[in-house]
Amino acid sequence: MTTVEGLDCTVMPTTGGEIAIINLESARRRSWSKFFENPTRDEAAETVIEHEQLTLQLVGDVFALDRVDLLLAQLVQCNAASARAMLIRAQAASMAHRFSEAREYLVQAEIGGAPTADVDRLRLNIDQACGSRLDSLLDARRRVANENHALEDLVALGSLLADLRDFAAADRVYKEALRAYQDVSPFPVARIWFLLGVLWGELAREPDFYAATQCYRRAIAVLPMYTKARVHLAEIYASARSLDEAEALLRPIVTIGDPEVDWRLADILAAQRKFEESETRMNAARSGFDSLLERHLLAFADHGAEFYAGSGNDWRRALQLAQINADNRPTLRALEQVRNIATSARNMAAALQLPSAAATR
Repeated sequence: MTTVEGLDCTVMPTTGGEIAIINLESARRRSWSKFFENPTRDEAAETVIEHEQLTLQLVGDVFALDRVDLLLAQLVQCNAASARAMLIRAQAASMAHRFSEAREYLVQAEIGGAPTADVDRLRLNIDQACGSRLDSLLDARRRVANENHALEDLVALGSLLADLRDFAAADRVYKEALRAYQDVSPFPVARIWFLLGVLWGELAREPDFYAATQCYRRAIAVLPMYTKARVHLAEIYASARSLDEAEALLRPIVTIGDPEVDWRLADILAAQRKFEESETRMNAARSGFDSLLERHLLAFADHGAEFYAGSGNDWRRALQLAQINADNRPTLRALEQVRNIATSARNMAAALQLPSAAATR
């Protein structure tokens, strides 16, 4: 059994999480103002995308992708077709998991003379997200991390090691990144604790839920409104029947607009026999996922598949979404999701003596 190493990890003090979120929102609004003043100004679009990506990842604001689509439409109106514009489009497409489209833009950016380092960095990220050439990517990630020792490079290396199922090595690299961090922003620290929680709570062959709980708690201590960390910790509490604690984690983030929050809260409320509110939340979750999948299918196909295979109660759609996700990014985790949903669908169909959903795809 692989076990998590000690969680003691000295980290530099950071800005308070609530203040950091307020500052991020202010910076995000300022970057949009500057972009609309002159969409083709150097770094204007890139800064907007950076802020929107942080807002999506850490706050859970799923409408960030819609705002990035607005940015791209504005660039089209400006007839922006330079190598820089192609690189921006590649970044935006990658953010929405439209990886084939992102690769096409990268080729155009490269032909147009975009900086090689920028092209290579984004291509490396896309290859890793798609599970492509992981063994050869590992050499590249290690080389870059050793050369730069930058936090983002260490985190990318840790994530790749996790993808390769080397959980102990991933744990060490993530903690190395924490120890090496010398800035005051809480965002990278919270994200690494979250990734450690996912590592030991979801990815490990034999999950260590105690370690995962401690990691998620640390992520939330650093960044109280970290939506993903709250959702994942609430799942652990709910599975342990600590329903009040799970509900308390989700209540403050209901207004964010992430349908997974509504879904998890609906399940918790149902377990508490609060059926009327549970139904309201489940309807909101279903409507939210339907809307997200219509607008950003590839970005949320895996989450949609998980929802419809669970409380969404639509095995056929779950399998369809899981396959779309695996076709787009054939990672080990995506392929496992397809197999698991197909197996569950067959078992359910057999139990009900109905034609298998998997067999009729």
